[in-house]
Amino acid sequence: MLYSDIRSSFPLLDSTVHGHPLIYLDNAATTQKPQVVIDALCRYYSSQNSNIHRGAHHLAAVATEMFEEVRGKVQRLINAKSSDEVVFTRGTTESINLVASSFGRQNIRPGDEVIVSGMEHHSNIVPWQLAGASLRPIPFSDEGVLDMQTFERLFSPRTRMVAVAHVSNTLGTVNPVADMARVAHAHGVPILVDGAQAVSHLSVDVQALDCDFYCFSGHKMYAPMGVGVMYGKRERLEELPPYQGGGEMISDVSFEKTTFNSLPFKFEAGTPSVADVLGLGAAIDFMMQVGIDNIAQHEEMLLQLAIEKMSQVSGMRFIGTAKGKVSVVSFLLGSAHPYDVGTLLDQMGIAVRTGHHCTQPVMQRYGIPGTVRASFAIYNTADEVDALCHALQRISSML
Repeated sequence: MLYSDIRSSFPLLDSTVHGHPLIYLDNAATTQKPQVVIDALCRYYSSQNSNIHRGAHHLAAVATEMFEEVRGKVQRLINAKSSDEVVFTRGTTESINLVASSFGRQNIRPGDEVIVSGMEHHSNIVPWQLAGASLRPIPFSDEGVLDMQTFERLFSPRTRMVAVAHVSNTLGTVNPVADMARVAHAHGVPILVDGAQAVSHLSVDVQALDCDFYCFSGHKMYAPMGVGVMYGKRERLEELPPYQGGGEMISDVSFEKTTFNSLPFKFEAGTPSVADVLGLGAAIDFMMQVGIDNIAQHEEMLLQLAIEKMSQVSGMRFIGTAKGKVSVVSFLLGSAHPYDVGTLLDQMGIAVRTGHHCTQPVMQRYGIPGTVRASFAIYNTADEVDALCHALQRISSML
């Protein structure tokens, strides 16, 4: 697939903002959607719309078959053993809440502990607190690298789970989750991986990682908002109680007793967002056509170019400089507030994210209120990196 064809596949990128061509560098928050994904949504609602499962009519059969085909696509994308290990959710946040709630009801009592990294998104902190766990954070260096020796010392007889991001949404660090899984399992502890920032950048193999749970969102990998995945090893999912009650997740219901459905349906109560799941399938097809390795190579080129050129901007301070990071650049510009920098960039047509990025413990670690974050995707260009750096030079001189 030619790069010009990739770029032209995203209609929103032809927009203008404040009289400037849009330069969209907020991909860690959400990616733009290729036309094939938009078409999948329109096609479903215009010619395939039906509720799925148990319908005796043609539309229900077609929609059900297409929906379950996407489950198989997800299985192949992350190399799960079975499509039964793929549970559809609304996104990473709901996926983690599902595990924390269900696992917590069975396994977490007052005083029990969950080990997390110090760079976690709030979505991998708050659910464990709601489940009643005490959190044991893994510290990290100024560069943004986890202290693995301290990690191994955090385990205790009260440790019930390790929950860690595959990739930091603020620092871009790729954490050694396969090594962490080996350590956790040596202590008899399961591990959940927040893969929200990984699946669009890296080739993910849940069997090689040997994680017990892996959670991610569609909207960060060119798919619609409102759909995500919770992968779990079959034996783990069999052990967990349902997260929600309602239709589809049951096998038999009476006023005296309810028996639950088989996997994965035990965790999919109610009518799913069928169109968004089909959009996820279209996004996976798009990524497979482009090639995940090609996506990673292109983003690495943009990352290195951005670091090289941004380093020349007066007052530039990078937050997170780990080797091998993905295409996320968090930074501060002199003493300027991140919001001021982001607002001025927006006036030049450049979309970035500002603030604490739902990682307030990271900001406390560095003693800062927030950062400006530029994040790159397959459709971004070297010219856009140049435009960002030129704009930052102008802002540096202004402020």
